[in-house]
Amino acid sequence: MIDNIQEKRVLQLQPMLRKRFGKALGDFSMIEEGDRILVGLSGGKDSLFLLAALAAFRKKSPRRFELGACTVDITGGEMATRPLSEFCRSLNLEHYVTIYPISKIIKKREEKSPCSFCANIRRGIISSEAVERGYNVLALGHNLDDVAETVLMNLFQTGRFKSFKPKFWQSRTGLWVIRPLIYIGEKDIMKEAQRLHLPVTEDKCPFSLHTQRSRTRMLIENLARENPSIKKNIIHALSSVRLSDVWKIEQESQTNNGG
Repeated sequence: MIDNIQEKRVLQLQPMLRKRFGKALGDFSMIEEGDRILVGLSGGKDSLFLLAALAAFRKKSPRRFELGACTVDITGGEMATRPLSEFCRSLNLEHYVTIYPISKIIKKREEKSPCSFCANIRRGIISSEAVERGYNVLALGHNLDDVAETVLMNLFQTGRFKSFKPKFWQSRTGLWVIRPLIYIGEKDIMKEAQRLHLPVTEDKCPFSLHTQRSRTRMLIENLARENPSIKKNIIHALSSVRLSDVWKIEQESQTNNGG
């Protein structure tokens, strides 16, 4: 179990990351007084860093809110969840574990979009857990890289320039969904997770190496070698699209009638 010295270290984030984290919370008004926030804790670096950052923010924030975490064991019971439970306990947080054999279902169905399928199932399970236990906010660990990848995937596959929302109302469950890591890159999170000695679990997913997202990630990394600001530029574009830049195609009836 994490001792008191390690707990204090976990709560001391790098100033640059703390600033980016706080900016995301402020830009999109992600946390309100009295919120009960449940973090989707997969055991990866992103969700663990998110939990640590929210715990640190709670210590210093004038706004009072409750915090908990939920893990979905997609292996059907083979995942080592004890280190995650101990980490949550060290931060005085509740940790809930739900076992669901998503990996086996993907194999049986020969799912063509395993990552999307898994993410949707996990979010549904965590949302149900949040509602059942009285939480009103679900926090997810999508980072800056995830934003950029999602934008390009939508652009290439659907012809739309869009990404997931930093904060949105999930009407089906009555939950707010927030993503406080949208301004922080994956490499920065990885370094901070190592510095804080977060109990990151190995990614044993057999489907994650050969997906459209992994190919898009490689494309962005190649482009970033010449333009290191590419991810930040994509974020900027999401909030600064000008109507004057958008092509406006006249309606056929208007064209035929001369306007």
